Amino acid sequence: MKQDQFLDVIDRDEAERRFHAVLDLTPLEAEDVPVGEALQRVLALDVQAPVDVPGFDRANVDGFAVHAEDTFGASEESPSLLKLNSEVLSCGATPTQVVAKKTATALATGAMVPRGADAVVMVEYTDAERESLAVRRPVTPGANISFAGTDIGRGETVLRRGDLLTSRETGVLAALGIEKISVIRRPRVAIISTGDELLSAGAEMRPGLVYDSNATILADAVREIGGIPVSFGIVPDDMAALRTVIAKAMNCDAILLSGGTSKGPGDLSYRVVSELGKPGIIVHGVALKPGKPLCLAAVQPYETNRPDSKIPRERPIPIAILPGFPTSAIFTFREFMAPVIQRLGGRSDDPSIMVSARLPMRVNSERGRTEYLLVNLVQNPEANSASHSEGWPKLTAYPMGKGSGSVTTFSRADGFIVIPRQREYLEAGDRVDVHLLGQGMRPADLVVIGSHCTGLDYLLGKLREKGFQSKFLAVGSTGGLTAARRGECDLAGIHLLDPQTHIYNTPYLSEGLKLIRGYGRLQGIVFRISDPRFADCSSAKEAINRALADSECILVNRNQGSGTRILIDGFLGAARPPGYLTEARSHNAVVAAVAQLRADWGVAIAPVAEKAGLGFLPLQEEQYDFVVPTSRWDRPALQEFRTLLSEDTTRKALTELGFRP
Repeated sequence: MKQDQFLDVIDRDEAERRFHAVLDLTPLEAEDVPVGEALQRVLALDVQAPVDVPGFDRANVDGFAVHAEDTFGASEESPSLLKLNSEVLSCGATPTQVVAKKTATALATGAMVPRGADAVVMVEYTDAERESLAVRRPVTPGANISFAGTDIGRGETVLRRGDLLTSRETGVLAALGIEKISVIRRPRVAIISTGDELLSAGAEMRPGLVYDSNATILADAVREIGGIPVSFGIVPDDMAALRTVIAKAMNCDAILLSGGTSKGPGDLSYRVVSELGKPGIIVHGVALKPGKPLCLAAVQPYETNRPDSKIPRERPIPIAILPGFPTSAIFTFREFMAPVIQRLGGRSDDPSIMVSARLPMRVNSERGRTEYLLVNLVQNPEANSASHSEGWPKLTAYPMGKGSGSVTTFSRADGFIVIPRQREYLEAGDRVDVHLLGQGMRPADLVVIGSHCTGLDYLLGKLREKGFQSKFLAVGSTGGLTAARRGECDLAGIHLLDPQTHIYNTPYLSEGLKLIRGYGRLQGIVFRISDPRFADCSSAKEAINRALADSECILVNRNQGSGTRILIDGFLGAARPPGYLTEARSHNAVVAAVAQLRADWGVAIAPVAEKAGLGFLPLQEEQYDFVVPTSRWDRPALQEFRTLLSEDTTRKALTELGFRP
């Protein structure tokens, strides 16, 4: 029998381009699975917190709930004397008494902090006697308390579609009480070995035969990238037998055959595949070593080829006929089929295990204790500077906070650094080794530091759909602007009003920074509609005046450095209402505090307030923009971000969310 020649030997990139051009590489459809079965699955939808974590103001130590102001000036020689309330709070108990001025309530670690208290003093620094408590060390507002929603605020986007669920992410889901989650269906990949020379493992070896190793190699490679291998065993060099097996394999999402591709007289796989229909064989022969005989095809299945009606088959099925030699088979699989299977399953590539990075700031530690510091990795703009050596780290390790009780800190960290027990601090600029958390971690394509906004959440979600991973650190507008000036982020969301020009954001630009115009949004006073103190208020100014006139009306403030905090301080002037020192880090956390009666009023953006069902009185229209270091302007993720903002569909979606593009 005459041996045919290759149809068309082409280069690697052209082969990939032709193959992808005939495929539908959008992720497969979603399915709901129990959280207990979601490990290593890929999220199909953003996850928004249905509850606050913690769900109440929680004591971090055994001690006494107090007004911090009542302890100011306390010392060993001159303790502050407080009246001890009769209530003693244990974990799970609901407080019934308000902590009034000059009083204190005993409580245990993990107990709910009663209304009125804004700090917990440790039991070690007190002396209790009957109804009296002597406090020998002062505390600041917020001391030893994890405020409700400080870890996760209800309505906050905590995980994004496209995220790979490791034990860290499933821990977040468990902390939120989520029972089922929507994930992308895992691709089912048929694996077929062909050839009369193949033996199954355990069979007796005979001259001229080899054990089939490709089936095991490919099955495990499919598992590694999130697919489900479906074994169809070994098929001899028989056209009828191969047609029967491939017809059954058409019920899968992709098909891998090994052997039968070099166009010799006994190699039948490509001939059977060529009979299956359009678009058919796309590539047969690639300029690779190893892997030249690779054959790539795609087939639109017929209705009769899908007896399992639960699995839609509207998209073409990618088929690869891999070379028979194991090295060639796995090489060509990873080059051409692995990316296809990963994209069908919503996955991306894996990173390395450990990386070197620079610490951007001094970090204090406690001598005598080894500390593990969670960090986020961002690109170091100074890495290629002529003033630094070639070995200067290309990454900056940005320390994360929130403490040992936080779930989201661990889930959002890229890795950790170890501070030896004999060190009291690491200095700014120190080189550190970052241990990456999980094989699926890699530095983000877009690092965003600055003010939180639900409109930004939407934009980052759309970027994720386009294959760009983002990382967001909510530090407020001022913190974001500072990070951009230091080159520690790609994008800083800000809404800063210049008091001299009364112009938003533009006056704060300095050399080396550019501005991307974002959108307008409305800030306002939020309150419970049922609260009679705000009944019939006609303006935000009137609502503020009513709140300030009532000593029992508690404010939930925003974090220092945020644009909203600057706005609040401007309207309050010298006034310091109850709750002024209680800081929330996001709009979601503000509305959660008001809705759950932990506070009575605050300032947040209109879309978040309306979604929570709170009353809203407009305070100020503001401009939310994005600052970019000039050195990062042309990065691919930023180019895509600018394109996204200019699209009509994006502008329409932002308008529907309550913003003004």
